[in-house]
Formats: sequence, structure tokens, C-alpha cells
Amino acid sequence: MRPLDWISHSLPRTLRGKLLLVSLAVVVLPISLTGYLLEREGRQALVREKSEKLFGLTRLLDLHLGPGFDPLLSEMGIAGSDRETAIRALSGRLTPFTDMVAGANPGVGVGYYSRALDAIVTYGPSRDYSATVGTSIPPEHPGWHVLESGKQAVESGRQVRGFILNAMLPIVRDGRVIGYIWANELSDDVERQAAAMDRAVLTVCLAGILLGLALTQVLARGVGRDIRHIIDGLLRMRSDLAEPIEPPAGEVGAIAVEVNAMARALLDARSLTENILHSIADGVIAVDRTGQVAALNPAAETMLGITAAAVIGRPYESLFKPDGQFASPLLDTLKTGRQHVGVTLDFPGTRQTLHLTVSSSVLRDSHGGAIGAVVVLKDLTEQQRLRTQIMRADRLAALGELVAGLAHEVRNPLTSIRGFMQFLESSDDVAEWQRYAPLIVRQVDSLNRLVTELLEFGRPRPPAFQPVQLNDLIREVSLLAGRKSNARIALNLAPDLPLVEADGEALKQVILNLIINAIQATSETGEITIVTAMAEDGREAAREAVVMVTDDGEGIAPENLDKVFDPFFSTKPQGTGLGLAMAHRIVDAHHGTIAIVSVPQSYTRVTLRIPFVHSRTVEA
Repeated sequence: MRPLDWISHSLPRTLRGKLLLVSLAVVVLPISLTGYLLEREGRQALVREKSEKLFGLTRLLDLHLGPGFDPLLSEMGIAGSDRETAIRALSGRLTPFTDMVAGANPGVGVGYYSRALDAIVTYGPSRDYSATVGTSIPPEHPGWHVLESGKQAVESGRQVRGFILNAMLPIVRDGRVIGYIWANELSDDVERQAAAMDRAVLTVCLAGILLGLALTQVLARGVGRDIRHIIDGLLRMRSDLAEPIEPPAGEVGAIAVEVNAMARALLDARSLTENILHSIADGVIAVDRTGQVAALNPAAETMLGITAAAVIGRPYESLFKPDGQFASPLLDTLKTGRQHVGVTLDFPGTRQTLHLTVSSSVLRDSHGGAIGAVVVLKDLTEQQRLRTQIMRADRLAALGELVAGLAHEVRNPLTSIRGFMQFLESSDDVAEWQRYAPLIVRQVDSLNRLVTELLEFGRPRPPAFQPVQLNDLIREVSLLAGRKSNARIALNLAPDLPLVEADGEALKQVILNLIINAIQATSETGEITIVTAMAEDGREAAREAVVMVTDDGEGIAPENLDKVFDPFFSTKPQGTGLGLAMAHRIVDAHHGTIAIVSVPQSYTRVTLRIPFVHSRTVEA
């Protein structure tokens, strides 16, 4: 494990632990560092104070010495005597003063060292250190450094009288170092004073640390209590957003106030959403990622004849018959993530089959992750029933018009036949019979053609869908129809037009009727244009083939545009009025549309739209 990871895992997880850790950083460490610096500075100040005191004593001894050791010996009349005599004489002269100075400063030892005699001349208090008089200092003694350098020095360590703090002042006379004076104090005394100072500093530091930890603990406990209060309130809000959190004092209370405000806003938004879902007439069903029903609105309950309490938490498949024939757009969206819009299908409900238009989409959380799917159901069952009634009424009305038109179309040939037969009934002339017999036959043929077209219109056979190349079909029909007129037929066919699932023979009849109508409406020098294209609305299953037949003939009067697809309506003297009606029925059988746009004395354009695929299931 890396050091940073180890530190991260070692840190406390609770707020109280983190506050205590912070207190160690902001209280214990500064106080400890401050105590250490105070102790160190105190020791140094104590040493400086002791050093100044000891150097003060050495300067006092230096003043008492006067001109030096040799002048004192001359004054006592023993100049040039041997070493031992000189040492005793100088000791006898200087010891009273060193004893007086040492006596005035308990624990302090003072004395003179003569470089010429290489001996301690005096060491006070003499009662303790007289035995050292006349001895030489060892070569490693720091006094030699003072004698050689001529500079005062302070040394701490073991010397003649033990562990001491020793201040040494060189004795300089006439520019020469003739010895040095010392004043020292036992280290035990210094340590006792330093230890007393350390205890005082440590006591203050410990008191500060304990007070800081205590205050931190109290603060952490208070903050932890406030946060626990907010957490408990948030847990209650999971089940009831209307229950606010009682805000504590301080900044944590401000957090609680903001949480309450957000909860109220969320509650208002949820209420608005619920009101919208309850008020809309379309059914809405939501499922989670596992396909379990998570929510549905009252419209869906009424539509499917179920209750929310009975189906929430159950699989979505339980809402329809498990016959394996129904391809659910909602389950497809949940599985693939694809959106379905406006898919019309028959929903096999457990009580009845419903004719619905459904739209499904993925439900996502605030981070864009999928959490389920939702479907909107629009019931078309009643609309379909009303549409069926309207179509039945339309068929009855059309049947009435058909009967009226048929009666009119049949009456004219029958009237002619009856007149010819009445005339020939009283005639014995064979020539008369031969003259009028062809007329009678033509009238009978006209009736036969009318009955044949009527039968084809009234009993259309179901289309036999097969892949058809629409461009080839148009070329063939236009070639046949073009022989009946000198009008020019121009083809503008899309080269990439896919195959169409259609009844080729039926479509030939439609296009042939359109071309013949265009030829009849166009002069001998006119032009007829046939265009094919591919239209799509962004969904693969909705692609359509488009065929436009345009002529530059006389056009259709505006008042007749709504009647051109009615049976027996025709503006041509020899027309039966069944051609466009049959074309309309064939296009309907192909789930397509046919529309006419016409400007009198300018042009007429007929537009067919035929879906490429008919045998598709209800999927996206």
C-alpha cells in the first residue's frame, strides 16, 4: 500500500474523530512547539544570566588584582623567589578577597591562575578548594585556550571541581596575558533552576493542551449532535417530505433551513407532477430496470381495469396476456434503450384487447443513468368504434350514390335498347334489322362493361404483396399508354428506389388509369411527367415510395376536386367515373395515400405514397 493510501485509510471517518485530529494539529502541536522553544530560550537565557553574573565576578577579581602578580610579589619583597614561595605569598594575599566574593555568592567558586607560575594561585572558598592551590591545569583544560587567545570564554563540563559552568577572563597586563580569572557555578545548581523552569513551562503547556482538547471535545460533541439531528431528519424525510427538520442554532441550523426549503420545493414539484399525471387522460406506466411496475396513473388504471396497489412491484408482463404474440414497445425500450413514438397496436389486456397508440422512452436519473422506462398509452378503442360507425355510414351513403349512379348509367342503354326493339317490332324489313342490330349490341356491351367495372369495384380481391420494382412497372405502363396519344411522357425515376412490397398488377391498373386520365386531359402536343422518389420521416419503418403524375392539361375545377374519387362521377362524356374510385381503393389496400392538386388551365398533379414494407410487426 502506498504511503498516501495508508494515510487516507488511517484517518478517522467520523466528524468527531476528524475534529480531534484537527485539534491535535492546531492545539497540541503549536503548544508543544511553543513550550519547547520557551524551554530552550529559557535555558539559554538562564545560561546567559549566569554567564553575565560570573563574568561580573571575574571583572571584580581583575580589579582587585591591580597591576598583576609580579608587582604584588615585588610589593611583598619576595620578587624572584622560588615558585612555591611565590604561590604561597600570592595565595595569602588574594585568598581573603576570593573567599569574601565566594561567600557573598553561595555555590560559586572563584580564583586566579598564573601563567608564569603555571599554577592555581587561589581558589575560593578556600575551605573547600585550598587543596587545589599550586596545581596546574591539564593540557586539555579550556583555560589554555583563553591564555592563548586572550579572549574570555564560557565552558560547561567537568573541570577541577566537577561539572560546572565556568566563566574565564584573561588577565591582560601591558598587552600580555599573564593568566586568567575564573568564576564558576556547579551545573547541578543550574540544572535545578532550569528544571524548575521546565516544570513551569510543561505545566502551562499541558494545561493548554488539556483545555484545547476539552474545548474541542465539547465542540465536536455539539456539532456531532447537531449533524445527527439533521441526519435523523433526512431519514424521516425519505418517507415524508412534509416533516421538516427542527433547525439547531448556528451555521448547522442554516443548513437545516436550506434542507427544509429544498424539501418543500421537491414536495411542490412532486405534487405538481402527481397532479399532472392524475389529470391527464392518457395512461402512464413506469417500470424499473428489472421490468417491475413502479408507478401508474389513474387513467392507466381505468384503461386496463386494474389498481395501482395490485400491480406495483409485479412484472410488466402481468398486465397483458402471456401468449407470446405481443411485442411490447416498453420492454423493447427497457432492453435496447430505443425510443418508440406513436406506435399503434392492439394491447392484449387481461380483460379485453385495447386498440392503443403508445410512446415509450428511457427514464434517467440526474446523472443520465438509466433507471427504468415509461410508456404513455392513448386509448383509440372508442375512436376506432366511432370510425367504424362513420365508415359504415359512409358506405351506406356511398351505396346510395352507387345505386343512384348505377340506375342512371343503366337506364340510358336500356332506354335505347327498348326504343330500338319497339321500332323493330313492327318492321319486317331485314335491312332495318341489320341496320339497328349493331347499335343494340353496342348498348348491351356498354351495359356489360359497366357491370364488369362495378363488380371489380364492389368485390376487390385482396392484394398479393410481392417485391416490385416500381420504376420498371412505370416504364412498362407508360410505354403501353404512350401508343394511344402523341402527348410526350417524360420519366424522372429515382435510380436508388428500393423494392416495394405491393401487388404489381393492381398498381399497374392504378398508374395506367392515371396516365390515361392525363392523356385525355392533355392536348396532342402536351407533356406528362412521371417522377418517383423516396420519402422518410426519420424512422426506417415509415419510409414511403412517392409517385407523382403531372400533366399540363385543362385541369380540374375547384368545385370538382372533392368529387373525383366518388363512384360514377366523371366530367368526360364516355367516362363511367369508376377509374379513380378503383385507384383510390387499391391504394388504400396498400396502406398508402393518393392526393390530387390541380390549377385550371395550368396543370394537374396526382401524388401516390406507397409504404415500402407492409408485413412489419409492432416494433421500433
